[in-house]
Amino acid sequence: MKNYAKLFLLSVFLIISCKKGKKEVDVKDTFVQDNYTKKEVQITMRDGVKLHTTIYSPKDKSKTFPILLQRTPYSCSPYGETEFRKKIGPNLNLMKEGNIIVYQDVRGRWMSEGVYDNMRAYIPNKKEKETDEVSDTYDTIDWLVKNVENNNGNVGTWGISYPGHYTTVSTIDAHPALKAASPQACIGDFFFDDFHHNGAFLLSYFKAISLFGTYKDQPTDSAWYSFPDMKTQDQYQFFLDKGPLKNLNEYFQYDRLDVKTTENKNRIDDFFWKEIVEHPNYDSVWQSKGIIQHLNKVPSTVATMVVGGWFDAEDLYGPLETYKGIEKHQPENYNTIVFGPWDHGGWSRSKVKNAVGNYYFGDSISLKFQKEVETKFFNHFLKGDGSKNSGLPEAYVFDTGKKEWKSYDVWPPQNTQKQFFYLSENQELTSNKKSEAKINFISDIKRPVPYSEDIKTVFTPRKYMTDDQRFAARRPDVLVFETDVLTEDFTLAGDILAKLKVATTGTAADWIVKVIDVHPADLKNDNKEMQPHLKLSNYHLMVRSEVMRGRFRNSFSNPEPFTPNKKTDVNIKLQDVFHTFKKGHKLQIQIQSTWFPLIDLNPQTYVDNIYKADEKDFKTQTHSVFTDSSIEFSVLKQ
Repeated sequence: MKNYAKLFLLSVFLIISCKKGKKEVDVKDTFVQDNYTKKEVQITMRDGVKLHTTIYSPKDKSKTFPILLQRTPYSCSPYGETEFRKKIGPNLNLMKEGNIIVYQDVRGRWMSEGVYDNMRAYIPNKKEKETDEVSDTYDTIDWLVKNVENNNGNVGTWGISYPGHYTTVSTIDAHPALKAASPQACIGDFFFDDFHHNGAFLLSYFKAISLFGTYKDQPTDSAWYSFPDMKTQDQYQFFLDKGPLKNLNEYFQYDRLDVKTTENKNRIDDFFWKEIVEHPNYDSVWQSKGIIQHLNKVPSTVATMVVGGWFDAEDLYGPLETYKGIEKHQPENYNTIVFGPWDHGGWSRSKVKNAVGNYYFGDSISLKFQKEVETKFFNHFLKGDGSKNSGLPEAYVFDTGKKEWKSYDVWPPQNTQKQFFYLSENQELTSNKKSEAKINFISDIKRPVPYSEDIKTVFTPRKYMTDDQRFAARRPDVLVFETDVLTEDFTLAGDILAKLKVATTGTAADWIVKVIDVHPADLKNDNKEMQPHLKLSNYHLMVRSEVMRGRFRNSFSNPEPFTPNKKTDVNIKLQDVFHTFKKGHKLQIQIQSTWFPLIDLNPQTYVDNIYKADEKDFKTQTHSVFTDSSIEFSVLKQ
């Protein structure tokens, strides 16, 4: 029954482990075992369900320590009190200086009892025995401060991605002992993070569905789920050949005897896939699972530090909206934000070189964050005086164009102004509206625009966030709009709003907007690990991108078709950026209607539920973008 380790490593796509490399800060493998004792306990929740909890306590008993808690659906492994993790805690600094580090399997996962509910809904006014993740966290902290020896009465929570979500949850109606929380790459709402973006399904997350939706009815230290075997290394062709989404149902039939049996074709055993299929719109199910709308319940006694990566393919919406939500509802709270040049969880790695995909940002960026920001935050609120004078800025953000850190009193910075650029004829991106024209392109459902030029299958996508976009710019179904060479630096700081004026010959369409930094031709490669077919010369760096499923242009809850050939407004909010387009570069916008298989293929004819669409519903259409379409940028004025 000890096969959990191998499968667990496959499942932690949302948790970033420290990867060994030639240039990596490391620690002795036996450090934890040499300096900590390990204890496993079952903590009873108010409804009687027992949650498996692992406690690492410093062997040094001469002083008291705070408790750092992570609640996770990804396992507390290794199990057994003689089996130790090689690294514990948010970072090596906090591990080496001594803290009580606690991990807990959330309800219904791994060795914990109960039934798992994916993004379990918060219950504001619970009855006596009612539970949610808020109450489970409260009950856990209450037990820990009363029963763990040598604790100083202060608790901090942290986590990346799904554990980041549970960290946000810990701040709601928080236990009095909770003094500091750092939600990192935290999921905020499953209709906008991870599996959906503005209503479009992230097809590239297909392999991860079973991790969350395979039923388990008893504690186990072994993986009870398995991942779909695509039997190919070419995901683009795999999904193109599969056709409509309903043809994927067979991969979520866990008790089937014969996948070819006709009557089994539409059966779904996976409860998460079934939830996705049966709830294509932003209905009460998805709305109830979001945590963003409850951030008015974070007490002033909890200091928060929200952490994210500018190139996080999985969770951009969550951390940005978590920070902004606390700022809006609880402006007097200690609430900070840190955003760096990282992909999903990159700040937790101990590798010296910091790059995302092919693009290099510098050395020791993550290590500096861990030592000078994260450690300082937890020490101040858990070991120090806990005042608002922490010595850290309100917003500590990395300019991904200048490749340097900046500090601000608030995010976005106060000295920003809105500035419009228009999608003009002749592939021009202009500060003034030049004409009233229509630019057409054909969206061929048999030849959708790929999101990457790589031939691959992935568990979840990552590197595309900084991929060179020249391959897309050269396609006829991708519209390109570009400024002249910039004569001075141009810094974007904050969100971006694309105000598209579009039309289609069909009744449904997706719209994708990409903001791209076109580099000068004379640049030399600075990343030895860049894919060999690429050059930094004229590199088209994707700074930000987003999709809007057109049916949701007016409401995510009440979709509606397009009227064929009618000019229609489609507004797309792109998540915040902090990027300087340097003198000598160009600012480019790409517009397209497919992004495959990052997102699923839109039939381009309106159906009530795309997850149940038939082959006949998918049709090639001609789309149009009008030249009074504009992009609204948040521009930093120096």
